Amino acid sequence: MEITNRRDAGPDPMECKKPRNVDVCNCSYEPCPRKGVCCDCLAYHLRSRELPACCFPDAAERTYDRSFAHFARLVSANKI
Repeated sequence: MEITNRRDAGPDPMECKKPRNVDVCNCSYEPCPRKGVCCDCLAYHLRSRELPACCFPDAAERTYDRSFAHFARLVSANKI
């Protein structure tokens, strides 16, 4: 069985879609260097034991409380 280099196999389905993601990203932290780069954003927030902005409604996101506990409270209150 021959193993081919993925780069030679055509368009990469995991190619970053930053231009499209930026348009729908609800992160209100403007100097954020990860805005639109979802894989980097998710990795960053999970390392900090929190969730990214896109997991929260806009009003909750603007509090910058991205904790799992805050998310759970919103789910319990049927706000998500």
